[in-house]
Amino acid sequence: MKMKVIPVQEAVGTKLAHDITEIRPGEFKGAAFRRGHQVCEQDICHLQKLGKNHLYVLELDEDEIHEDEAAAILADALAGDNVVWDQGPREGKINLKAAVDGLFCVNIPALAAFNMVDEVMFATLHHGTLVSRGDQVAATRAIPLVMPRAVIEKAAAIAAAHGGIVSVRPLRAASAALIITGSEVYHGLIEDRFAPILQKKLEALGSAVRFLRYVPDHVTQIQGAIEEALVQGCDLLLITGGMSVDPDDVTRAAITAAGAQSIHYGSAVLPGAMMLTARIGTVPVLGVPACALHHKVTILDVILPRVLAGEEVNKTQLALLGHGGLCRDCPQCRYPHCPFGKGS
Repeated sequence: MKMKVIPVQEAVGTKLAHDITEIRPGEFKGAAFRRGHQVCEQDICHLQKLGKNHLYVLELDEDEIHEDEAAAILADALAGDNVVWDQGPREGKINLKAAVDGLFCVNIPALAAFNMVDEVMFATLHHGTLVSRGDQVAATRAIPLVMPRAVIEKAAAIAAAHGGIVSVRPLRAASAALIITGSEVYHGLIEDRFAPILQKKLEALGSAVRFLRYVPDHVTQIQGAIEEALVQGCDLLLITGGMSVDPDDVTRAAITAAGAQSIHYGSAVLPGAMMLTARIGTVPVLGVPACALHHKVTILDVILPRVLAGEEVNKTQLALLGHGGLCRDCPQCRYPHCPFGKGS
């Protein structure tokens, strides 16, 4: 890079080679002057207040690249499905945004490989975060003002090889079945509180309850309710109760009898250790533990959006959720603006 240094007092008529940042603590942080701005007499005092006693004129070689062009190349490679980016870099940085409502997904190994390349960076929200259209989900920049073009090409190739490193998966609108097990509820000895809680969670994610049944702790009757829900076209089953280890807890046996496959019982999350996930054909089945009655946020709040986004939750995922899977039971719950369920 060839660089000509000009005292700021002599810079009138010079075009700036990069954005010049201004920071006023508690008030403002951003570009006071944009790249390409032609300095005029009135700018000199402002530039001096920003500590700019010299300005620079750059002449790039063919194998060199400016931070703004580099950021655009990186953003284009990093953005996967349903992620868009600002066309104009700001201070060498480009923000990536969600193009649709849905579940934000990160290829974490690819992210690490990208960030191992010198002189580039990429920061994202956590994998599994629910986002709305227009939300910022990530940002990238080339760290120096000018760098070798080969560095940018290497970093962009890593991202492009994976079809982008970040994406947003829309949530499908499920026709859900709620099967509430428990002889005490079925016989009216206690009032059911599960159905209203689960209906609220489903509706918040754009799904609806199409089938509701109360059944006693009896394998055949639970199996029958499952089969009836499937016949009626439900494409998501939430089955509550009977997930513990008491002899009367037969829900798992009923799910198996109904033909479920890929059954995984237990997760490395608290609350929610006794969660069950399975499939009957292509229909996801979620066995909801009793903790969902007593805690505002549980494993269900982590798993349900992923299922609606088309993920098949497997044993490995349930194990990896242990990192960040301990709810702190804060007196004032801040979920989803907290680390719970965001370790993987």
